[in-house]
Amino acid sequence: MKLLRYPVKERSPLIFTILVSAILWFPGTGNALFQEFETIEEQEWGVAAVVRTATIPYASDNNTVSSFVPMLYFNGERFFLDGMGGGVKLIEEQKYRLDLFGRLRFVDIPGGYQNDVQADTIDLGLRLRLFPTEHLVSDLEVLTDDHGRVHSNIGIKYNYHGDDLELSPYANLRYSTSTFNDYYYGYDQTSVGSGTEFSIGINARYHLWQNLYAIGNIQTTFLGDSIRNSQLVDQDRVDEFSLGIGFFNDKKKPRKRPLSNTPYLRIAHGWATESNIGDIITGGTVSDEYNNQLTSIFYGYPIADELFGIPIDVYITPGLVWHWNSSVQSSIQEYVVAIKAYYTFNWPTRWRFGVAEGLSYLSDITYIEQSEMDRKDYEPSNLMNYLDLSVDVDLGDLFKSERMRNWYLGYSIHHRSAIFESASQFGRIKGGANYNTIYLQYHF
Repeated sequence: MKLLRYPVKERSPLIFTILVSAILWFPGTGNALFQEFETIEEQEWGVAAVVRTATIPYASDNNTVSSFVPMLYFNGERFFLDGMGGGVKLIEEQKYRLDLFGRLRFVDIPGGYQNDVQADTIDLGLRLRLFPTEHLVSDLEVLTDDHGRVHSNIGIKYNYHGDDLELSPYANLRYSTSTFNDYYYGYDQTSVGSGTEFSIGINARYHLWQNLYAIGNIQTTFLGDSIRNSQLVDQDRVDEFSLGIGFFNDKKKPRKRPLSNTPYLRIAHGWATESNIGDIITGGTVSDEYNNQLTSIFYGYPIADELFGIPIDVYITPGLVWHWNSSVQSSIQEYVVAIKAYYTFNWPTRWRFGVAEGLSYLSDITYIEQSEMDRKDYEPSNLMNYLDLSVDVDLGDLFKSERMRNWYLGYSIHHRSAIFESASQFGRIKGGANYNTIYLQYHF
């Protein structure tokens, strides 16, 4: 089968590094480290997950492929995440906006090949967004993958907002260079040439209850002549749809101002473990024999202080992680962006449970992760899903000290995984890596 010869992944950390580092150093609404924290208001945010299914355009015994896709949403004054993409607002005026922009792009091949190939990628470039009317949005994009394969998009979208239902029908014309098409539609084995693709679709979001929403998408893409004439493509069009649920701002409530929670800095140090997250939670931790360690710094910017009417503090939290060199690995950098929620309880002093969902990108694969992939015969993935489970105690309450108020001492599990082979964008892997960490967190 010709798909066996699809070019193996080529990875570069540049795109994810730029986006996450930018969000870390300029978080929230402008320079939040120096603004008056009592004026911070509820932000536009969301955490969602969908199952995406698409037809396969290539000659194959499989007709469709599916993937589980977690998504983050955040719209700050300068930075934003919009589900499968995100970026930096370089210029913003009433009628237009210029963004440094990155977006996940799926390459739909049979699931059995996705771990070896790992062709899904994050494209980076510039986007000019125009606002002709209150409901109409038009985009002009020039994007490239990690290796300079360029494509451009011209799109238009109409946003309808009802009481509970939100609909966004759209159309998009993509022009791809010959370098792009030769790689993604010719597998670098046959010349395809430059060409176009035309997509029409509709995004939908339905308000179920308070912060809970159902979300979905339907799209059809018509392939241009040059792509259809490729020896390896046997479809005239590609169909895809997705369906899932998410947590967003409750549209029936006004945005809170000010929020009760404030920004924080968290510094943590952790030790690798061979145990999975279930064993760690139940106390069955097995230490890494090579004592691999990490140190991390996370910034938390408040975006909400209530979820489903419960006082839960919610933050957008980007982070930089340094994996120290050891006898089995060199030093490795990790970039994280996540949304984290904290629930506070008294027993007998103030404690908090925390959980974060996000994305993690490694500049190289760590030993603890590579060794597990080797045991399971997987190709590792730099990009994976990120979880952080934590518990901490308010030191001011614990020691009855006003000087220690706003300081928290805690324990967390630093977890990377690929969601049990269900996600093509994470390499269709089962497994990952875990670190037991101790942290100190200060709220401004």
